[in-house]
Amino acid sequence: MKPILNKNDVEINIKKAKKILENGDLVIFPTETVYGLGGNAIDENAIKKIYKIKNRPSNNPLICHFKNIDSIEKDFVINDKSYELANQFWPGPLTLILEKKETSNISPILSNHKKFVACRIPKHPTAQKLLQNLEFPIAAPSANISTKLSSTRIIHLSKKLKDNIFLLDGGKSFYGLESTIINACNGNPKILRLGSITLEVIEKIIPNIILENHSNFSNLSPGQQIKHYSPNLPLRINANSVLKDEALLNFGTNNLKSEIMELNLSTSGNLEEAGKNLYDFLHILDNSQSIGIAVAPVPDHNLGKTINDRLTRASKS
Repeated sequence: MKPILNKNDVEINIKKAKKILENGDLVIFPTETVYGLGGNAIDENAIKKIYKIKNRPSNNPLICHFKNIDSIEKDFVINDKSYELANQFWPGPLTLILEKKETSNISPILSNHKKFVACRIPKHPTAQKLLQNLEFPIAAPSANISTKLSSTRIIHLSKKLKDNIFLLDGGKSFYGLESTIINACNGNPKILRLGSITLEVIEKIIPNIILENHSNFSNLSPGQQIKHYSPNLPLRINANSVLKDEALLNFGTNNLKSEIMELNLSTSGNLEEAGKNLYDFLHILDNSQSIGIAVAPVPDHNLGKTINDRLTRASKS
């Protein structure tokens, strides 16, 4: 097993991660949303390694992580609407679809040879320290096997990733849900993926923003497969009862009970708390001695929309 990096040795470990990335290999690193599996965004072979180890289809694009907006401006065209969103939410859990300049040397396979690329500036201090030490951006999807649960703690990582990839441990992810992805390139802004920044918050800045139909697969946005974010056990959402051998992912106060194991995303009904706990609790329940996981209804507003999007995709067979 590759060594897990100790948070007390951040500077030393950032240098190790820097060298690994410069040599064309991969690093798992923390962001404020979920853990990322990163490679040099201008190195085609590094990008191929990401797709291969994740078993990720090549038509599912990767998010490109940058240290600051100046580094993004070197490679991408940013219009007024995108600047407005960037100024409000970067660094942070926002990903913008931006048009790549012809002079850009970012690998075309990162975006399935399309000129539009998902770009983000993460806020997590470890991610920022790593990016500040590099002369290139990092292409990084979530650190999981394709279609499986995202990782918000190092212990969530699959054995395949732990045994083969160098790890930067940043503790538990702050948000616990992926970034919100917006395409504002054509002047008609659309949310392509719900995330840690809610629709309601974005509407205060862009009142006419459209939420794309999430039953469709967007070839510009990562994380839009119909089946995604899934535990190994079958998931039964909006449950009003619990079967004898099911574990329970509960929310708020109700009369639901499991004879096997149960965890409550938020007994007080706090959606931010629920978002932080979602993947962590699903990982725990996925390792229980149960036939499946029943999930209590979650209110479909604010961050509940994002949670329900993830649960809906996770429940697909």
